[in-house]
Amino acid sequence: MKRITIIKLSFIIAFLSVWVCTSVARAVDQEGIKYRCAHQVFSAFEKDNLEAFTKETGIKVDVKAYPSDAAVNLLVNGYCDIASTARTLDPRHEDNGFKQTAICIDPLAIIANARCGIDNVTEKQLEDIFSGDIINWKELGGPDLPIIVIVPGEHTGASKNFRRLVMKHKEIKYAITTSASSMVIDAVKYLPMGSISFISQGAAFQHKEIKSLDVNGISTKDPNYPFTQTFYYVTKGEPTGQIKKLIDFTLSEKGSQIIKMNGMNPVQRQGKVSN
Repeated sequence: MKRITIIKLSFIIAFLSVWVCTSVARAVDQEGIKYRCAHQVFSAFEKDNLEAFTKETGIKVDVKAYPSDAAVNLLVNGYCDIASTARTLDPRHEDNGFKQTAICIDPLAIIANARCGIDNVTEKQLEDIFSGDIINWKELGGPDLPIIVIVPGEHTGASKNFRRLVMKHKEIKYAITTSASSMVIDAVKYLPMGSISFISQGAAFQHKEIKSLDVNGISTKDPNYPFTQTFYYVTKGEPTGQIKKLIDFTLSEKGSQIIKMNGMNPVQRQGKVSN
């Protein structure tokens, strides 16, 4: 009799354990994905991408935007399931099992107010503008207006990429700085027409009040444009479950179309480039 009771009790405990585990798993699925996204990535295409992903899969995504380094650090410290960044992952994070997956190639656009009066700058002129050696648009063939240099904060991916690619780590002299990289768009739009800055082409793409300047006569639409940055997803180890579904969707034909519609290029995969 006692043995039968013990067997029944063991069965009940086993059943409850399975039920609890199943309930927890369902609760996690219902919570969806906690995603900490780089400001540039969110503004460039991710808002549209996530809406399409949720519509197709029913998976909800709790997304919040941060500077690239902050987004990755939140993932490293366990505050989210996935992050994105406009910077290559630090080797120390790779050594600790974190994995980056390239999403797209983004032209780092030089943006100015649409009424600034010029359409092209050279790399040398850019360096001189942002170092304070050129201070008026008339020196570039434009109107007699002071150049107002606006930059995102030094902690942002856009700033770090620009300092490396354009300035070769030379000091930048600026009039205004913003806490988030994407905020430079509104600053250039609404401040006097002499303002200039830089940001993801995807983020600037749909704003008619600003223009992306050609560099050395090369448009941001041209594959030979000199300044590009790569956007990445970052995960703890190989992505699985809902996280893998999100990454797979972004890299699919539907996700690639959203990226291209916003003026960027999906990365090459398996020897082919998505057209």
